[in-house]
Amino acid sequence: MNNIKIIQKADEIVLNVNIIAEIQEIIEELEAKLPKLRDFYQSSDLPIRVTGKLFTESEVEALTKLITSSIHVEVKFDDVSDLLGLHAIKKTFQTNTEITETKFVKNSIRSGQKEEYPGSIVICGDVNPGGEVIAGGNVVITGSLRGVAHAGANGNMMAIISANSIEVTQIRIGNLVKEVEEKIDKSPICKVNGNEIVIN
Repeated sequence: MNNIKIIQKADEIVLNVNIIAEIQEIIEELEAKLPKLRDFYQSSDLPIRVTGKLFTESEVEALTKLITSSIHVEVKFDDVSDLLGLHAIKKTFQTNTEITETKFVKNSIRSGQKEEYPGSIVICGDVNPGGEVIAGGNVVITGSLRGVAHAGANGNMMAIISANSIEVTQIRIGNLVKEVEEKIDKSPICKVNGNEIVIN
């Protein structure tokens, strides 16, 4: 259980959540770590800020209720403007924008490397295991996707993910997640249809 990193700062406690962790995994790990947090809060009143992963409104409610039922504390969640370092935009699930500014990255994304941009991102290479690409718009990869790709991270449900091949277990568009069971060749394009991600 290593999906939640607890970081103590001077003015807050930060819970940094693994972006690819499932909500049930997060809840179980949080339940296991709450007793130690509760002990800390007997002599502290610092607010808790949850960062790293975007949550749906119902997930935010569930996690807030879990924390506050055990500890009397203010709980805040980062929205996409915080995650991407953009203070001008707000969390807007279900927005529909097909045209965004594009950032070109002229190399592969290595393990431990994260590329974030409020518009679309084009990776001229591969996204290797342990690498992350998070875009408010589209994610286009000229090579293979073997790491994390999250398109439409600001709620843009028109966003797509395209790669030469996909070799990961899941992809994300907006607040939706798609499990990928096997390697997909032939330049797949992933987009939202209805309330699910489809791969063509």
